[in-house]
Amino acid sequence: MLFKFIICFIAGIGAGLGTGFAGMSAAAVIAPMLITFLQMPAYQAVGIALASDVLASAISAYTYKKNKNLDIKNGIVMMIFVLCFTLVGSYVASRVPNHTMGNFSVFMTLLLGIKFIVKPVMTTKESMDAVDPKKRLIQSVVCGTIIGFICGFIGAGGGMMMLLILTSVLGYELKTAVGTSVFIMAFTAFTGAASHFAIGGVPDLWCLIFCVVSTLLWARVAARFANKASAATLNRATGIVLTVLGIAILVLG
Repeated sequence: MLFKFIICFIAGIGAGLGTGFAGMSAAAVIAPMLITFLQMPAYQAVGIALASDVLASAISAYTYKKNKNLDIKNGIVMMIFVLCFTLVGSYVASRVPNHTMGNFSVFMTLLLGIKFIVKPVMTTKESMDAVDPKKRLIQSVVCGTIIGFICGFIGAGGGMMMLLILTSVLGYELKTAVGTSVFIMAFTAFTGAASHFAIGGVPDLWCLIFCVVSTLLWARVAARFANKASAATLNRATGIVLTVLGIAILVLG
């Protein structure tokens, strides 16, 4: 039991920091840890990871919203299209033979971490708010469609895809990008966790509790720090967290 607690607590640290700093899905950290060290079936591990993601993303989104770093209007539009086209992408993937892109989210985490260190996002809220609302709405629809389809097709990478597109394509300021990303992830994670538990049954309850509590705690810590930090500090911290997590997951894999 002690070993189980230690593994879940450590997994929750990585997942919580990734969620609070960068809107990263907890599944990218927790699932590999549970599978590698506790020999847990992959489907059950992903279900626990998604369940951990729900509260962690929700508390992070609340923290970002309280600090006015969340675009709810366009976030809801993007979320709807992400959810719809995740189903489309998943269906298409089921029809494609020899589909092997499981390491996509790991490499993306690592590369995005390096990107934030080398080329930080220094967009200001003023320049972000200067974009025409109609243009932003159309961008949210298009980007939500692309993110959802890719995530459904390869089965991973939602949080990282959203952060990359929100900052690089839509021109979001980093804090608002992370806040909007975790807002969307709270709903997508809930949908994923509910379907996993409905299909696979109730997972290991102790693992579920340990992972949810640890991820929630560290996501809260990371989100509070991120909202108080300067843009330069947040870019550096986000880059370091993502790079370390990417390397750790590659080593575990």
